[in-house]
Amino acid sequence: MAAMAKKKISRVIKIQQKAGEASPATVGKDLGPVGINLMEFCRQYNAATQGQRGFVVPAVITVFEDRSFQLATKMPTTASLLRRAAGIESGSARPGHQSAATITREQLREVAKAKLSDLNTTDLDAAEKIIAGTARAMGLTIKA
Repeated sequence: MAAMAKKKISRVIKIQQKAGEASPATVGKDLGPVGINLMEFCRQYNAATQGQRGFVVPAVITVFEDRSFQLATKMPTTASLLRRAAGIESGSARPGHQSAATITREQLREVAKAKLSDLNTTDLDAAEKIIAGTARAMGLTIKA
């Protein structure tokens, strides 16, 4: 671990990619300019996100001056968790005018529990309100 401390960080990049589906074609425009090995990144990302297929999973890539990198994956995006809960492919084209689907309070609470570590609150009720805002922005109706 002492060797890691000596490496100089050149950049930190954040991307969002479908879990288990990273390929040089899909990440090339974001990661190509920093000169890391795209095949190696894709292999690591796909292995790390294999169990989350169907979700969009954000990743933070720390690129070092020697072109090596460190990968850290986050929880799937709130929108992809809500789409899974509602059983839809995408949100409404006109949120506020057209409803894409309906989700229950329980489903909303499950998504809030899953995302709690990524949100800037430790209160589940506050987290639920944050997730509800995202749901409304996607055109989902919340059933009490």
